Amino acid sequence: MKRNIASFENPSVALALQDYIRKTYLWMFAGLVVSGLTAWFTFTSSIFMAFVANPASLFILFLAELGLVWYLSARVMRLQASTAAFLFLLYSFLNGLTLSLIFAVFASATIQNVFFTTAALFAAMSFFGYTTKRDLTSWGSFLFMGLIGIIIATLINIFIASSALDFAISLIGVFIFVGLTAYDTQKIKEMFYELSDDSSALGKYSILAALTLYLDFINLFLFLLRLFGRRE
Repeated sequence: MKRNIASFENPSVALALQDYIRKTYLWMFAGLVVSGLTAWFTFTSSIFMAFVANPASLFILFLAELGLVWYLSARVMRLQASTAAFLFLLYSFLNGLTLSLIFAVFASATIQNVFFTTAALFAAMSFFGYTTKRDLTSWGSFLFMGLIGIIIATLINIFIASSALDFAISLIGVFIFVGLTAYDTQKIKEMFYELSDDSSALGKYSILAALTLYLDFINLFLFLLRLFGRRE
């Protein structure tokens, strides 16, 4: 049942909530910075050519990233906060390695423009999720089913290579991650009230929350890039 958040709104709790949200977004921002710098330096170094020459390394990186996300999501409350932070930044680094590929596919100006568009859209939907009084819980199952759908459609499109299907996947992907940004933001806010009596657990969850928002941002960015990016 959705907790009555209004009953918790006193000055001290409000300040604690603001501090929790600030830390969460700072961690997310740190992850984006690590990924962005890693992607750029990888693309401009000999490491990138090693990736091109050995595609299997990208598959290994992808599996490592999935493993880190699963491990951090499943065990974050059992880890030290410093360990959770390290794993999040490690994931951001590994994802930066794979993101270096976008610099070989899309023009730098396009990547920059789409990034700022993503930031504006993400900020707007995150603000909506944080401030709305509407319960967004019902969005979760709908968005999750949509996410599974685009994963299946993407796998199918690997074999049929349909440009129309690729466009549809990208468009639906944008809507899904726009919705997830608002949904996850509200969920992250509500978790504060669940964990507010345990500062240690709250600090750990803040890192997991940052990972969730990071994934929303990155996926929204990639789907927008597929829609509007100008290829080299």
